[in-house]
Formats: sequence, structure tokens, C-alpha cells
Amino acid sequence: MKMRNIALALVAAGLIAPATGTAAVTRTQIEDLIVQCAACHGADGVARDVEVPNLAGQHDRYLYNQLLNFRSGRRPHKEMRYMSRQLTEEEMDAIADYYSKLPH
Repeated sequence: MKMRNIALALVAAGLIAPATGTAAVTRTQIEDLIVQCAACHGADGVARDVEVPNLAGQHDRYLYNQLLNFRSGRRPHKEMRYMSRQLTEEEMDAIADYYSKLPH
């Protein structure tokens, strides 16, 4: 019962998709993805390098669309193109949602 409540809370928070036949992103997967992002963008979404953009507090659709742009090559950046090509759209959405909810 406790796991069900946790899963429902994650769905309500938008951190995982409800079971609808589409691939849901688990909390563990999100945490693993954020660790990779944090290497450049900071664990709190605030980059330590002036050349790297801050992600904390950015609008979720903006972040999601930028990941799509990196993946397609529309927005050129070698590292981000590589990173985004490894992501599903559900993972991109989860990353965007996570960073949009951080204080800036």
C-alpha cells in the first residue's frame, strides 16, 4: 500500500507517467538523469561556469523544447546533442519538469 501511495504522489507531481502503455520514467531513472545533468548544470540547476546556462526555474516547455532542438541538431552543441540523443521524450519531459520546479 505504501508503494502505491508513493507512485500516486509521483504521478500527481508529474514526475512519472501513469501506467497507460507508455514508458513511465521512474524516480530512480530521473535521479540518474539529473546526476548526469548536474555535472555541468549543477545539482541545484545553477551552473558554476558562466558558459553553462542555469536550468533552475526555467519554464518546463522551454527546457523540453531545447532538449528536442539539441537532439535534432537545430540547436548545435556537441555535448548536449550527444546527451539528448540518449534520452526518450518521456525522460526529457521529466528532466524539464524537475528543473522547472527548482528555485532560481
